[in-house]
Amino acid sequence: MEKLKSLFKKIKWKYAVNYVAIGAIALVLTALTMSGGIKQSDLFLLEKITMNIILAVSLSLVVGFLGELSLGHAGFMCVGAYFGGITSMLLESSGIMAGDGVLSFVISMVVGAAVAGVCGFIIGLPALRLRGDYLAIVTLAFGEIVKTIFQNVTFEIGGKTVGGPIGIRTPRFDKQYFFIIGFVLVLIAIAVIQNLIRSKHGRAITAIRDNEIAAKATGINVTKYKLCGFIVSAVFAGIAGVMYSFANSNVTASVFDYNKSIEILVMVVLGGMGNISGAIISATFITFLDVRLQSVLTGDLAVLNDMIYALVLILVVIYNNAPALRPFREKYNARKLLSRFFGFFRNKHGYADDEGKWDRVPTKIDMDELLSVDVIVNESVQKPDKEEKK
Repeated sequence: MEKLKSLFKKIKWKYAVNYVAIGAIALVLTALTMSGGIKQSDLFLLEKITMNIILAVSLSLVVGFLGELSLGHAGFMCVGAYFGGITSMLLESSGIMAGDGVLSFVISMVVGAAVAGVCGFIIGLPALRLRGDYLAIVTLAFGEIVKTIFQNVTFEIGGKTVGGPIGIRTPRFDKQYFFIIGFVLVLIAIAVIQNLIRSKHGRAITAIRDNEIAAKATGINVTKYKLCGFIVSAVFAGIAGVMYSFANSNVTASVFDYNKSIEILVMVVLGGMGNISGAIISATFITFLDVRLQSVLTGDLAVLNDMIYALVLILVVIYNNAPALRPFREKYNARKLLSRFFGFFRNKHGYADDEGKWDRVPTKIDMDELLSVDVIVNESVQKPDKEEKK
């Protein structure tokens, strides 16, 4: 029992809070689904939330941690959706297995993620020499090229012509259980990206973001880590695309346009650059807001959908960045509220995260006093005259 308590105390809960929260929510929702307590529309909402969380967290690796502006994330998602959907259709038409089964989904996910990763490598190559707006233009062009190709190319699968403007009809996974797979993939995406950032490779990635020239001067392989960031981000975007193909009976390339990439980027920026927890919360909030507005504002009121959606986003941005609201944000942020009511994040010793930080190392002299000591020149020491030196 004592060993269990000591192990429990060693866990850094601020890193595990995402897993605990998402795992608990997934268990509760699974229990409600088994008892029939969730509507079909809510199941679709949960599927969409899990997809957008994976997209936001994966894009956060490139935009937030690597510091590169990418506007082609929807292109990687499109690649995963089409290649994953085509794989499931081939498996079903050949009679090897059911196209809407778990094994078919796993195989389709591997194929879609692999092809998206190859595309991420291709896009990562220009990132070695381009930055800022120029890289954004290249990634935007990639997304539009991918969308145009899939809109104009047809495939022959099982004696049927698919693709082109009508898209592809993919097998639909069981809606009652698909969101559970989505939560599992969310946990995997968070685990991979969060542990990558906390490793020495993640520190190299953030060093490139802070100052690429200084990072290169210290021996960091900038080429390697830039390609690594783009490939990992593209792989998870491809997985989200495969999820989209299994969550919808029909996949069309027009869905993965420029606006979709901007929507994913807004989730990352709204949640905070380089903040995984913020990206999760932002993706959940934006997806919920978008779906609910579309279901509530129907008919003539549908024209207000985009206006209210944009207005809410503007208010959230103002709240997060307005200097006048800073005292309120610092007093009532989620971390302090949890610490006040539950003691969850309370640090009894007041230690900082870095165990080797100078103000935590015990010294005989207070470091502040040492830094504030004035150097007094001993006036009794006389300088020799120039003549005496000669």
